[in-house]
Parts: sequence; structure tokens; C-alpha cells
Amino acid sequence: MVKRENLPIAEVMRHLDDFVQLLTEEQQAELRRNIEVQSYAKNQDIYVEGDLPQHLLCLIKGKVKIYKEGVGNKVQIIRVMKPVEYFGYRAYFANQNYVTCAAAFESSIICRIPMELIHRFMMQNIQLSLFFVRLLSIDLGVSDQRTVSLTTKHIRGRLAEALLFLRDNYGLEEDHATISIYLSREDLANLSNMTTSNAIRTLSAFANERIIAIDGRKIKIINEDELKKVSRFG
Repeated sequence: MVKRENLPIAEVMRHLDDFVQLLTEEQQAELRRNIEVQSYAKNQDIYVEGDLPQHLLCLIKGKVKIYKEGVGNKVQIIRVMKPVEYFGYRAYFANQNYVTCAAAFESSIICRIPMELIHRFMMQNIQLSLFFVRLLSIDLGVSDQRTVSLTTKHIRGRLAEALLFLRDNYGLEEDHATISIYLSREDLANLSNMTTSNAIRTLSAFANERIIAIDGRKIKIINEDELKKVSRFG
């Protein structure tokens, strides 16, 4: 069950500053009246394939995965979201239902803004339109790069790239080595386009080679240069 989050609107607006600063005062006032903030439990669906896109979604707190189920119910994680990133709007602009699913990696807080409102603002505000063109362009570039990597690299290269991808998206903990997200082996496999058993074996190989260290779901990067080398040539 999705819960409404009682987060002060002023705080939400601060999180959305890169977006809000492009709006007129009148548009900002209308935005405040239409914002919804909801919380999602770990592994809870945010939207599923086939749903009608009605809201611009912004991750305020937590971690979210965008994924798609393929042949034989095989799951492929397409993107991972971090605060503060926007998602869920491409299908609306394409006049489509969602072709992917989104779920929370962990307890997450998400801001929802009606897409009809966003569309109207964009018709009035070219800077806001360019804002979303830029976001879509960045997403397309990342998607293109991952498509090439997942279809041309071997297992070791794909897993190494996935670890660096998570490092770049979520950062490191205070030890400056441990990736700040703890994925199940299944999720890590789905991100790397491989089976769970292959992900487990490859992680163990990386640990034996002293490229990483593993503590449960925690993964510490010990030799970043070697991990990058495996990602590039693997």
C-alpha cells in the first residue's frame, strides 16, 4: 500500500530547486497546490508495464530501479535512480503506456506532479521544455552506452562496469571504498545482464583477485584501476 508522506511542501520545493527555479511565481504557486509526496516500501512497485503515465516522478529519498521483464520472466534492470532525479515522464511525451516497471530498492520517498500540469507549463515556458529535452538526451546517451556494453562485453566486463556504474550513481561510504548501495546478487545480475549464478561466481573471482572485498551485500572496491581495466577490456 502506498502511503502519503507528510513532508512539508517548502522542503519538497527545495529538493526540486533545479526545476522550480525555471518557473514563474504563478507557476510555482500552482505547483505547490498540486504536489503529492508518497512513500514506498522496499521492493514496492511504483508503476508497472502497461500503466498509464499521469505523473512526473522525482525521487526525494531512497533508491529506485527501472526494469523490464523479458522472455521467460527474465528481468533486466535498465536504470537506477538516486535523489534528486526525475523519471516516469518519457511515456507521457511519447503518448504511450509505460513499457518498463519501477520499484524501490529500499524505502523511498517520491514526489508526484501531474503531467498535464507539466505539459501546460512547458507550453508557456521554453526554458522548462529545454530542461526536459536535456534530461531525455542524457538518459538516451546513457541507454545507448549501456546497450553497447551489455551486448558486446563478456561477463567479467559487464559486472565490472555495473559496479562502477553503481559507484558513480550512489557514491562511496565514509571509508571511500564501499559502494553506497547493497544489492542482492539477483539484482546485481539483472543489472549486468547475466544469471545470478554467474554474478556470484564472478564476484568471488574478483574478490580472490583482490579487486573487491565482499561482506554480505556490501562490496568494497580495493583496486579501482584494475576494475576499470576489466570493465574496459572485459
